[in-house]
Parts: sequence; C-alpha cells; structure tokens
Amino acid sequence: VQLVESGGGLVQAGGSLTLSCTASGFIFDEIDIGWFRQAPGQEEREGISSISSDGSTRYADSVKGRFTISSDIVKNMVHLQMDSLTPEDTAVYYCAADRKIVNWNRVDEYDYWGQGTQVTVSS
Repeated sequence: VQLVESGGGLVQAGGSLTLSCTASGFIFDEIDIGWFRQAPGQEEREGISSISSDGSTRYADSVKGRFTISSDIVKNMVHLQMDSLTPEDTAVYYCAADRKIVNWNRVDEYDYWGQGTQVTVSS
C-alpha cells in the first residue's frame, strides 16, 4: 500500500499548480482520498479536500472555489488543481487514503499517507 504525491513546486501568487496522488496496493474505487497540508510552523495538518469512492467531493472554506479535486480511476490517481494561489497556500501537501471515511478532514481518519510535496507560493 503506497501513496505518492507529485507536482509541487514554486509558483508566483495568482498562479496555478496541479498536485497528483498515485495510489497503489488499493482497490481504488473502494477508498476515499483526502488532501491535507501543513504550513510552516504549524503543528497540525489542515484537511483541504477529499474525494470519496462514490465521487463526492468536499473542500475546506480556505480553498473552496480555488481548488478542484478529481480522480482518474484508470490510472489510480487523484489530482488537486490549485488556482489563484496565495502565499498563505505555502505548505507541504499530503494525500491520505482509507476506506469509509466519516470525517474527511480529520487526520486520524486515515491510515495511509504519502510523503508529502512542497508547494511554495511567492508574493
């Protein structure tokens, strides 16, 4: 069971990035996947978006209208399209997965985590 994030990098404020999470070792259409981020100096990870096995999506207020989550079942991937980025979006972004998630933005709901990818937004 493995999750691997990709697509992070440095972008100017107002720009866009797309993060990807590749899942292996899962029956992909049976799992829920969440995206979390941990900003510099913050102890806790913030849940920002999730997509359930039934395709339903959720967003934190901080990213609603700017970020879009989607899944590619064929490739076992989940993408997070991030638009209108601001310096406040600077963080390490993690994808997480598990079955039958109840509280999508709680860290302790997920047993499987990727290693994270850095996103830095310059002003």
